[in-house]
Amino acid sequence: MSAPSPQTILIAVQQALAEDLSHGDVTTSALFPTALQATATIVAHQPMTVAGVAVAREVFLTVDPSVRITTAIKDGRAVKPDTTVLTVQGDVRSLLMTERVAVNFLQQLSGIATLTAQFCAAVRGYPTRILDTRKTTPGLRALEKWAVALGGGKNHRFSLGDGVLIKDNHLAVLRSTGIDVAGACRLARAGAPHGLRIEVEAKTLQEVKEALAGKADIILLDNMSPALVRQAVALIKQRALVEVSGGMTLQTVAAMAQAGADFISVGALTHSAPAANLSMDLSTSRGHRARGR
Repeated sequence: MSAPSPQTILIAVQQALAEDLSHGDVTTSALFPTALQATATIVAHQPMTVAGVAVAREVFLTVDPSVRITTAIKDGRAVKPDTTVLTVQGDVRSLLMTERVAVNFLQQLSGIATLTAQFCAAVRGYPTRILDTRKTTPGLRALEKWAVALGGGKNHRFSLGDGVLIKDNHLAVLRSTGIDVAGACRLARAGAPHGLRIEVEAKTLQEVKEALAGKADIILLDNMSPALVRQAVALIKQRALVEVSGGMTLQTVAAMAQAGADFISVGALTHSAPAANLSMDLSTSRGHRARGR
């Protein structure tokens, strides 16, 4: 996935700033009635894959276009602890007002990119790709899926219109009308826009056989053990691509890759990634320095 459009970034930034600044910053206004030049330095405190610098830049520039950004790590770069990610110079009032929103974006997106990089490293050496899911923060999907891509992962569907994915609830309703997995695949093939791949979920080997009978393009093996995935891969015999999902962790993902999965989808990339550890420090020309919170 390419970087989100400037308009997408701007909308996300404006919404975030509206949460924090809808009634102004009463603390900063009370303490600093006049301009004072300062330097803000955002520092990484752990090894991480940086994501969200473009968004943080937009935060500062939206509040005060006169600020000067003098250092910026490129999005997608892996850094060590104590690396300066972003340096901004300008009116201390502007820097204080934007601190939390800018750091929030960097922590959230860098956390996603860092976890994704760890999953990709765990399956290195196998022809298996790590995918994200639609389990994203409402309103931030474009940014979070971009962070996944920066970490080396691949994006699954961006929206429900991007591909056919027949899941357990679809199948449960269809079964009540007498339609099995194979029939569901045929219905989707007949009714979906031309050219879209048909993916269907399978929880048992019997459902895998039905998916093959329905000529599914991708079979999603859900919540199977590595041993069962291996049996399913042998049954499929490259007649369909194999995706594996269900509670994937850094400790279990390599076993799934070894079992023969083409893709492993990991909801945790976006819904459970720990926030990366970054902070913003302020200093003035008089040499005073303070860490923000």
